Amino acid sequence: MYRFLLTRQWVILTLVALLLIPVMVELGFWQLHRHENRVAHNRLIERNLEARPAPVTELTSPGHVVPKDDYWRSVTATGSFDTRNEVVIRQRTAPDGDRIGYFVLTPLLLGDGRAVLVNRGWIETGTDLTAFPEIPAPPAGEVTVTGRLMGDETTEASGIKDKRGLPDRQFMLINSVQQAERLDREVLGGYIELVEPAAASPRPLDEPDHDGIGVNMAYAVQWWIFAAGVPVGWVILLRRELADRRRAETAGDEEHDAPVPVPS
Repeated sequence: MYRFLLTRQWVILTLVALLLIPVMVELGFWQLHRHENRVAHNRLIERNLEARPAPVTELTSPGHVVPKDDYWRSVTATGSFDTRNEVVIRQRTAPDGDRIGYFVLTPLLLGDGRAVLVNRGWIETGTDLTAFPEIPAPPAGEVTVTGRLMGDETTEASGIKDKRGLPDRQFMLINSVQQAERLDREVLGGYIELVEPAAASPRPLDEPDHDGIGVNMAYAVQWWIFAAGVPVGWVILLRRELADRRRAETAGDEEHDAPVPVPS
């Protein structure tokens, strides 16, 4: 009765089903791991944002690569803003997500002669992209800033191409090594996203989202349901095939047993 399972059609169908089950299970675990990574990422952001602000010099130094675990860590720094060496970072999205403009990057000169880069926020580009924009001045004199520690941007990590030949004091990446060469002084690794003192312009950057968990868990469950549905579908097709064959056999038997008409 089940010899039809050895036909080419059913062998291929069975092999495809056996292949799909582990693939779908693995895809489900892939989505589960993405969900777990997102949850861990959110916890890291929340923990670092809520941490007591630490002096930035305790977490980074010239040439230091800020580890991922220190991203968004609340830090403080005391010094004076060096507006003469202020630069803008091109093609950055406004906090509302609707416009493209500049990030304003201002070195903060520390008491020991070193500097730390401070991302003061976002401004509009204006009409002339080759001219350095008008930027509201930061507080003069010695100031203590509070912000979120971030790592240096690179093309590899961000996907942003580091273009050359840009107008004066315009850059594509926030990178302490690049700025240290330009400033000819030691610059702490990474940079600070300014929180305090806040100003209306440049527009401060929002905290990173650390509440949403996305839809990866739903996708994981979906893939596992699909995996469970494959053998169910295979059994349904098998039962349908058996029913069709039984009906065909019954019809054949009835035709064979039908009386032969006698010629008159």
